[in-house]
Amino acid sequence: MDLMGNNSIAILPSASEVTRSRDTEYHFRQNSDFHYLTGFPEPDAVLVLLPGREHGEYVIFCREKDVKMETWHGRRQGQIGAKKNFGCNDAFPIDDIDDILPGLMEGRERIYYEFGNHTEFDNRIMGWINSLRKMVKKGAHPPGELIDLAHILHDMRLIKSKAEIKVMKKAAEISVQAHIAAMKRCRPGLSELQIEAELKYQFANLGARFEAYNSIVAGGENACILHYVENNCELKDGDLILIDAGAELDGYAADISRTFPVNGCYSPEQLEAYQWVLKANKEAIKAAKPGKAWTDPHDVAVRVLTEGLLSMGILHGELEALIEAGAYKPFYMHKTGHWLGLDVHDVGDYMQDNEPRELAEGMVLTVEPGLYFAPKTKGLDKKWWGIGIRIEDDVLITKKSNKVLTFGVPKEPHEIEALMQSEA
Repeated sequence: MDLMGNNSIAILPSASEVTRSRDTEYHFRQNSDFHYLTGFPEPDAVLVLLPGREHGEYVIFCREKDVKMETWHGRRQGQIGAKKNFGCNDAFPIDDIDDILPGLMEGRERIYYEFGNHTEFDNRIMGWINSLRKMVKKGAHPPGELIDLAHILHDMRLIKSKAEIKVMKKAAEISVQAHIAAMKRCRPGLSELQIEAELKYQFANLGARFEAYNSIVAGGENACILHYVENNCELKDGDLILIDAGAELDGYAADISRTFPVNGCYSPEQLEAYQWVLKANKEAIKAAKPGKAWTDPHDVAVRVLTEGLLSMGILHGELEALIEAGAYKPFYMHKTGHWLGLDVHDVGDYMQDNEPRELAEGMVLTVEPGLYFAPKTKGLDKKWWGIGIRIEDDVLITKKSNKVLTFGVPKEPHEIEALMQSEA
């Protein structure tokens, strides 16, 4: 509200329930912006911020208490609960929004709102504005300026508070334990689905009911599909398995990738490629410091991986020319990281004034270099076919350097082999 200034109003609807099939819904997850500002966990709600309003600056419209509906579908906060448990100054029934919200908009110069995310609600906003415009001759003062709420809100979300960091550390710790359990469980003959089940069990058992995203459990050549989520193949002796999975805790995501041998022992080719990805991961993490451009970790990873491709005989030529030409891209086609927070691919601009954004204290990003050698790649020696490797950590930018939140999952090959062989 300080950033908005007086004579303004912000309006933000909650997420809605989504039908899964016929008359059943997916488990409700709150809109991340709505959760960030309110913590309010229900659908069919609208947040209104009114800086300087005498009768309360923070208003929620929400469902009323209803004994019959609560018997079938669970408890509701109602207006009393919204004020008592979520700190709003005032709360109104959602069914009264058409009668009340236009009056709250009247006299405000600016509306902060995220157009384009809620088509039906967009139309309601414009309807309320137009109704006020029709009353100008009677003395009404409709808002004259529409501003994207996301512009200021997402910049706030990019810098995590101490409370947010505490939750993210816990989400990372839970995810670390799940990855370790998956390594211990893995062996030839199991299915990718059974490893996915181990991850989900560990998440829930340690207090995180949900995944932050659909887990990737990719054995063999499936690891060369970046967003592989079928997770229905048998794990074969001699293959690698790539797991990309993270828990969600109180809305906040963890995001970890590890790649290890199904049978607990890397082959020479697997180990050679793995060592280069590991070096890229370590060097990129070193480059993730305050004052550095967010692209610096990627640039470092690209250089290391291109050196590796030269060393392995997969690329030929001069290092600088190969980097400039993007010769690495058939084998490393994604960026080295992204923001992390309430969304696994979190909000926040990556560019400012047409320049890469500088990293700053409180930001959290992933560092995830990889190499992918899809079968039948033209000109690629068959000994590399089907090897897909990604090593991903979650990195908090601190005042002077960084902290790896996911350090607890082994990534040194000898540590992984020792862990897996101890469970054999």
